[in-house]
Amino acid sequence: MAKPRVFSGVQPTGNLHLGNYLGAIRNWVKLQADYECIYCVVDMHAITVWQDPADLTRATREVTASLIAAGIDPEGSILFNQSRVPSHAETAWIFNCVARMGWLNRMTQFKEKAGKDRENASVGLFAYPNLMAADILAYQATHVPVGEDQKQHLELARDIAQKFNFDYGVEHFPAPEPLILGEATRVMSLRDGTKKMSKSDASDQSRINLTDSADDIAQKIRRAKTDPAALPASVEELEGRPEARNLYAIHAALGDETVADVVAAFAERQFSDFKKEMTERAVDRLGPLTAEMRRLMADPGHIDAILHRGAERANEIAAPILAETKRIVGFV
Repeated sequence: MAKPRVFSGVQPTGNLHLGNYLGAIRNWVKLQADYECIYCVVDMHAITVWQDPADLTRATREVTASLIAAGIDPEGSILFNQSRVPSHAETAWIFNCVARMGWLNRMTQFKEKAGKDRENASVGLFAYPNLMAADILAYQATHVPVGEDQKQHLELARDIAQKFNFDYGVEHFPAPEPLILGEATRVMSLRDGTKKMSKSDASDQSRINLTDSADDIAQKIRRAKTDPAALPASVEELEGRPEARNLYAIHAALGDETVADVVAAFAERQFSDFKKEMTERAVDRLGPLTAEMRRLMADPGHIDAILHRGAERANEIAAPILAETKRIVGFV
């Protein structure tokens, strides 16, 4: 019996950080045991806002190296960059003609990214949810690991699949199901527990990058914002304490524990003790990953060969699906 098929992607826009790792990548690694996994570095999504070409090339290789270092197997899974497989762009254009303007106008991430200057945003930034739907449906993927902030995009992909099927009287595209996995699926900033950890934050102290040294990690955790209250004796005592809750969630996720486990371990102790042990755990978990990333980045030709082979394998799946999509639409 064939395994269900997972698709997920990550943008090559600067250093990946702890939020990317705990919220997505480590779960991608675990999914490899039970799913046919297709993992994509989405360089076409990246250029919806301006990218320096040399930086985009470097970042694409760096993200690929980080995924492999974290445990993505490029032989067992399919790992490639989006622009190498034409089905993404071709399917996205068809979906541009299926999706409705009103659907895209309701997408909250476009409003956040475009800000007040919506008239100056690229058409790509407005329409990129259609490309995201194409990424998934070009492979007829059945499941997509998502964070809470991406559920709206997956709902749009489901709407597009259903409308395409209805319009053409077919059952061509599945309605992909979300996979929301594990503790700390939404990792927050070390400087503001109400904001998501982000590589676009102006302060490097707000995040732990996967390229950070042990000293960098120790400094950032030591400086991480907390509050004056004592360490909690129960999970309920973390309510209304976003910074403390974030640090507890990160510590739990790094050790494959629950927040309740961490609360029990540190009840009635000092924040200094907690941060010391959190630092040790973070360095132990991330140190080998960072070292392997650096080893891989030293041979960019090897990374490019992995992406090339992954794209060939991805195209073997996507090309016949695209051919059938075109036939359904009526393209000769």
